[in-house]
Amino acid sequence: MSEKDTTAHPTVTVLVVDDEPQILRALRINLSVRGYQVVTAADGAAALRIAAEKQPDVVILDLGLPDLDGIEVLAGLRGWTSAPVIVLSARTDSADKVEALDAGADDYVTKPFGMDELLARLRAAVRRGATAADGATPVVVTDSFTVDLAAKKVTKNGAAVHLTPTEWGMLEMLVRHRGKLVGRKELLREVWGPAYATETHYLRIYLAQLRRKLEDDPAHPRHLLTEAGMGYRFQE
Repeated sequence: MSEKDTTAHPTVTVLVVDDEPQILRALRINLSVRGYQVVTAADGAAALRIAAEKQPDVVILDLGLPDLDGIEVLAGLRGWTSAPVIVLSARTDSADKVEALDAGADDYVTKPFGMDELLARLRAAVRRGATAADGATPVVVTDSFTVDLAAKKVTKNGAAVHLTPTEWGMLEMLVRHRGKLVGRKELLREVWGPAYATETHYLRIYLAQLRRKLEDDPAHPRHLLTEAGMGYRFQE
């Protein structure tokens, strides 16, 4: 392979989501030899789980999945990550493309596709993702505590604060959307999974725990805020 065919950044992780084994295999081979780290999923539930575990830099997502519609998976990803998503689909209708782009897709490639075209779009997505990441703030400092998103650590008064994986998942999502309202269903779906979208009492319990651990005055929180009837907001 020529140097220009590679990413020049071998640590870029690509999640490929498709229920066709031959496509998964072809993309795994073609991307791996070009220096990408490739993880795969054959259905929507696995895609959301693996995305949360592996934190991919780019996602290549088929819309025609056996369990969840690709748009649902895309909405789930967009609840917590800004990683570029390239939709791969046999759906050629312009309405499908518009729906995917409106749901947060960065690009849309129709099947059958040329590998060279897909690789070019992937390189462009990696560049966009890198530019966006450069502008991100991995360490968020408040008057009460500090959150290091990259290291997945929280400190208060100079001491590390122990959070459970669920507490961290909730805090991380709120911090990554700092200043913005995060809906209850969106938060439940991303931290606990789609099956828990109505279990709003979980949010109250875990937010109370986070406030006790992080806020100077848990009864009058300054940073972990509740928007009654709608969701939650992290305020620096």
